[in-house]
Amino acid sequence: MLRLQAPLPERYIDADDANAARIEAAKAALGDRLFILGHHYQRDEVIRWADACGDSFRLSRLAQQRTVADYIVFCGVHFMAESADILTGDHQQVILPDLDAGCSMADMADLDEVVEAWDGIARVTDIERVVPITYMNSSAALKAFVGEHGGAVCTSSNARAVLDWAFEHGDKVLFFPDQHLGRNTGIAMGYQLGDMALWDPLRSHGGLAEAEVKEATFLLWSGHCSVHQRFTPGQIADFRERHPDGVVVVHPECAHETVLLADRVGSTDFIVRQVEEAEPGTAFGVGTEIHLVNRLATEHPEMTVESLDPMVCPCSTMFRIDAAHLAWILDGLVDGKVRNLITVASDTQAWAHVALDRMLTIT
Repeated sequence: MLRLQAPLPERYIDADDANAARIEAAKAALGDRLFILGHHYQRDEVIRWADACGDSFRLSRLAQQRTVADYIVFCGVHFMAESADILTGDHQQVILPDLDAGCSMADMADLDEVVEAWDGIARVTDIERVVPITYMNSSAALKAFVGEHGGAVCTSSNARAVLDWAFEHGDKVLFFPDQHLGRNTGIAMGYQLGDMALWDPLRSHGGLAEAEVKEATFLLWSGHCSVHQRFTPGQIADFRERHPDGVVVVHPECAHETVLLADRVGSTDFIVRQVEEAEPGTAFGVGTEIHLVNRLATEHPEMTVESLDPMVCPCSTMFRIDAAHLAWILDGLVDGKVRNLITVASDTQAWAHVALDRMLTIT
């Protein structure tokens, strides 16, 4: 992995109390000029300082609405900060506390690979009838690509609505970078596994024959989430044996065989609401990132909330953000230094905005 983040100054290392004091002082000094966003998967030591928590798109929208803030500190990963930069005003600066906080799924599809796939599909089928859809977990460059080519962005909560829209405008969808969200959503819409083909960017022509490309309704990119692919039918069986009346709720980035066995399937915000609205005494087996699961368990001691994965499943890239990096960033802002600024080029930003706006008109 290419390391972009320089080591922190020594005074921030192993200095929990000092960093907490630095963050508190900086927040007081900066006031409304500062807006700290914390994704659900962040550590508790970061979430405690967030002005708003949620999933990636909700946080970007909140940043867009917080026009009084000059500095948006996004405690998440790179593609989230890019989306915030696209949606916020020119006077606002978006900052990522650790530049090494990326997303392995987003890295599984880059612009060159998608352009190559698009050109290959165009050689064997009517490309005007193919609608590109990219998951929010993708780079700004890919959001711009779908904007320029008549497609849209989707989230895990609105993927079905976006795909319904896509099939009003074409006969075939190229869905990237997460195969599982595309597959699970398509099945929920009434399509069959036989309607789907997996496009592997590491193989010539995606590893597909010409006929397979022509016949598929869904061309699913061979990408996945390293956390959500860990959840298995066996883990669900183990949970049900211990909690026969329990509820299994998983994220739609999980594999299809796991989703089939779950009681409920939805986004991170959906999972949070399921627990918050449940009756006391309910037992939940949850298929998503461990920091969120543990936080829900702590906040709801009247219930049993546990991860389906006994080996624990942190998001290693999200985990890179910690209180030390947050303190370093905020100290810089107090001193007039903007570190780790995330800026999307104007031409990319324009087309990416088109793709995001399409999504917003759909939902």
